[in-house]
Parts: sequence; structure tokens; C-alpha cells
Amino acid sequence: MTATVLDPRTALVVIDLQKGIVGLPTAHPADGVVANSAALAEAFRAKDLPVFLVRVTGGAPGRTEGPARSGQPAADWADLVPGLGQRESDVVVTKQQWGAFHGTALDLELRRRGITQVVLTGIATSIGVESTARAAHELGYHVTVATDAVTDMDADAHRNSVEKIFPRLGETGTTAAITALLG
Repeated sequence: MTATVLDPRTALVVIDLQKGIVGLPTAHPADGVVANSAALAEAFRAKDLPVFLVRVTGGAPGRTEGPARSGQPAADWADLVPGLGQRESDVVVTKQQWGAFHGTALDLELRRRGITQVVLTGIATSIGVESTARAAHELGYHVTVATDAVTDMDADAHRNSVEKIFPRLGETGTTAAITALLG
């Protein structure tokens, strides 16, 4: 479903657009994801709506069948990319898990601001973005995903999230469509 409306108290939540993740090979150019996320951030700031920039500095401790990260990440791995145009008014959330709600103050910070809807962007579509979208939906927020401001390391996983999962959690739309809804 195409995004139809944004609540008066909507926040932008940008997931993991940090140096160590943006530098990974992705299904769609990461530069475009950053540029579209930055455009949305500017549009939200212009309407005095909050921008949350989420970064990950750890990982869940459980066993997995997938490959574990090897080696020590670069010192700037978790630094948000400059292309986002971070402002002092932006709220930075640091997480240790895939989703931006688990173990962070994101829900509290959104509720303190009276936020009822979140627009999500970032990398990776099927990991951090989808986990955050699922939690937001479960917590009662209206969810919109900017489909041209997300990508994944796996094209099939990205497509599954965009085509099958996100429509069940909320609405989707392009950066231009979401910006137009801001008015």
C-alpha cells in the first residue's frame, strides 16, 4: 500500500547509517539510501518534527548458524555518516541488537514527544529496519517505510521485506511521496 497520511506527530527513525555498515556491499547503492534519508531528515526538521539517528555498536550474544563478525571493527565503524547532515537537535540512539527499540530508550523518547507514527529508513532492510518496524507496529505506532531509502546486503531479503513484510506492518512510500505528505 502506498503511504496515505502522516500523523501530525510523526518522527523519522534512521537505522544504522554508520560508516561500518554503509561501507558494506549492498543490493542498492548505499549513497542513494543516505541521500534519500538525508532529504527526509531535512524535510522533517523543516516541519519541526524529530529525527532519530540510530547506530549499532554491538550484537546479540546468542549462538547463530550464520557467520560471526571476525576481527576488531575500525575505530570509526559506528560513526554516523556525514552525509546525513546530523544536527544538534537530532536524537542519537545507540543499540546493541538488530531492532532500535530493544534495550534502548527509543520508545520512551518517542512517547515523551507525543509521537504516534514513525517513518523508517536505513540498512539493512531485513535486519535493523524490519526488526524496528515489527517492534514499532507491536508497540502501537503507525509505521511507514521509505522504500527508496532502505537497502540490504541480500537483494532477495530486501525484496521480501518490502513486498511481503512491510505492507503487513504499515505503509510504504518513496522519499518524494513521504515528503509530499509532510506538506
